Amino acid sequence: MVKKRILISGNEAIAEGAIQAGCNFYAGYPITPQNELIAYMAKYMPLSGGVFIQAESELAAINMVYGASAAGARAMTSSSSPGISLKQEGISYISGSQLPAVIVNIMRGGPGLGNIAPAQSDYFQATRGGGHGDYHLIVLAPASVQEAYDLTQTGFYLADKYRIAVMILGDGILGQMMEPLKLSVGKIKAPILKPWALTGCKGRKPNIVKSFFLREGDLEKFNLKLQKNYEIIRKKEARYEGLLLDDAKVILVAYGTMARIAKSALNKLRLAGKKVGLIRPISLWPFPEKAFQPINKKVKYLVVEMSYGQMVEDVRLAVNGYAQVDFLGRSGGGIPSEDEIITRVDKLI
Repeated sequence: MVKKRILISGNEAIAEGAIQAGCNFYAGYPITPQNELIAYMAKYMPLSGGVFIQAESELAAINMVYGASAAGARAMTSSSSPGISLKQEGISYISGSQLPAVIVNIMRGGPGLGNIAPAQSDYFQATRGGGHGDYHLIVLAPASVQEAYDLTQTGFYLADKYRIAVMILGDGILGQMMEPLKLSVGKIKAPILKPWALTGCKGRKPNIVKSFFLREGDLEKFNLKLQKNYEIIRKKEARYEGLLLDDAKVILVAYGTMARIAKSALNKLRLAGKKVGLIRPISLWPFPEKAFQPINKKVKYLVVEMSYGQMVEDVRLAVNGYAQVDFLGRSGGGIPSEDEIITRVDKLI
């Protein structure tokens, strides 16, 4: 396997990560700020032997992913906030059929059409399902171009392992910015064998992929099966980064692009002699609750988001009342600055 270093955008890194992971079907529809991703897939998917389709709508794209996944493909779609909203019914059907898929959301400002500036206001939608029914997606939140590439490959692995949809949740800054990427170029990973897939039933009993359970009690049994799978994922797949937590009096909590700004503020606060740490959730679902096990009773948390308060609810649930949880947020294209974080930390200290 050849390793090389290239300069690439976050959107393109996700696309290349998908191709290297063996994604062989992509359907999407253009929307800013993720258009570089779909453009990259249009150019390189056919070269890797995969299928690229620019669908006539977001609704069509997600249902194409449903069909391709049911037939055993490693399937992916991508969009930005309003487009992901349009895909929610299809995501519920994919989840209700226990189909693996990777869905990318490069978030922009909302609600409604909003603007094309970065935001993190789709957290609730991503981590609470978004569509109808009791289901979850695994939600991974990269904070760099390298991590966008790596976590996309991880996403395909987890999707197949648990037969679940995985969302890569980024934002307009991550999608558009360019950074060096350590790219592993070699034989593209082949999709794993999926004995449940609809590949034709000669020589075996026919497989059935469905989310419709009409007989009394059948749907509840299926939901209980889903919940057992989710419980395994909660125990095994929570991911986070912790920095300087042992002596911290104030712990910043941020994910994705916002965590980069929080980390810069952390460095300045430490240089000023202030005991500040950082928890960066990498998996937003399952949320890394173990990162918030009591460090000491006097610690305070400051959750910083490009929203008006969404992840902060999960932090408060994880902390479970043992410590103070404060919040700093802006949205609609507003981004909390280093200075705003430092000022708030000074008040807490």
